[in-house]
Amino acid sequence: MNKRPLILVTNDDGITAPGIRKLIDVMKSIGDVVVVAPDSPQSGMGHAITVDSTLTVDQIKADGEQLEYKCSGTPADCVKLGIRQVLKRKPDLCVSGINHGSNASVNVIYSGTMSAAIEAGIEGIPAIGFSLLDYSWDANFDNLVEDIKKITMNVLENGLPEGIVLNVNFPNSQNGFEGIKICRQAKGNWVETFDKRVNPMGKEYYWLSGKFENMDKGEDTDIWALDNNYISVVPTQFDMTAHHFIQQLNNWDL
Repeated sequence: MNKRPLILVTNDDGITAPGIRKLIDVMKSIGDVVVVAPDSPQSGMGHAITVDSTLTVDQIKADGEQLEYKCSGTPADCVKLGIRQVLKRKPDLCVSGINHGSNASVNVIYSGTMSAAIEAGIEGIPAIGFSLLDYSWDANFDNLVEDIKKITMNVLENGLPEGIVLNVNFPNSQNGFEGIKICRQAKGNWVETFDKRVNPMGKEYYWLSGKFENMDKGEDTDIWALDNNYISVVPTQFDMTAHHFIQQLNNWDL
């Protein structure tokens, strides 16, 4: 690209999260940055949008030349408002993250990080979601920088096909990575439990917890890559049609 690209940055951990602060710094070295991110954590919100209450978007003081706005809504709301109200023109790229925690395998369904990227993809904007397999608030993102730059520059130079965004996950390693591996999404699921408790007023309530179960033994999956210290890159589409089942469904007596 001849001019500096316009990059929309968002996330689901909230605008003050260390992950997005690092991503903003990286993107400032590549293009002109505008940040529209949730004013509070929105993890696990998936592709939820706000339809039953009002939304606010407030500009905040930035630690640089980038423009930053906090939004009262979900990650998908942030992208919608960023495109429709905040930005003067359509961005050349949308990046979401860096998420504190995994968005590999089935996690992509629940992820606010990836839903923000997918929302941009729906609008025809190349988009990438970045995640690190470290849920800690003080996670160290320093050794991700060069690979984030490499992936981002490749997207800007090569573009992405319509309807496809990239889901990028980094293993939690401070000693470098084996490399970047292009993968498919592993088949896996959460074995969930609900911790039942009683509050001081005698009312029952529940805490959701669970353990991820990998049901996929393939060596071409994101889970395999991450388990073997590779950065996983999964091309992800929002067309959820099961195309392979259409012909069989046509044979039903419907």
